Amino acid sequence: MKFMIIVKATPESEAGKMPSEQLLTDMGKFNEELVKAGVMLAGEGLHPSSRGARVQFSGNKRTVVDGPFAETKELIAGFWLIQVKSKEEAIEWVKRCPNPMDCDTDIEIRQVLEDDDFGAEFTPELREQERRLREQM
Repeated sequence: MKFMIIVKATPESEAGKMPSEQLLTDMGKFNEELVKAGVMLAGEGLHPSSRGARVQFSGNKRTVVDGPFAETKELIAGFWLIQVKSKEEAIEWVKRCPNPMDCDTDIEIRQVLEDDDFGAEFTPELREQERRLREQM
């Protein structure tokens, strides 16, 4: 099972405040543990939303909105993508993580959809197309 581990933004991260050397060291050690355990697939920090954009969809219309975005608690400051056996294992890994911010913050755990989650609508032809695309990545 794959899980996206989402580090929620804070006012400080949205202001562009970079982590301390100590936090970078602690996170580096945690990332090393994830890699050595063979569960980490990816992980990165993100720039503040002021450097981003959103594309809003309404029917066939597309509207681009430049950041920053108002609701900090709904924004993402970084992520990990891990592969573990269960949600409980993902939770245990996150509980071992150093606090990624210098203040109170939340980390959200979301399971990644897999082929079988889509049901019959994900036909054998679509599954094969997806497999071919993943091989090209």
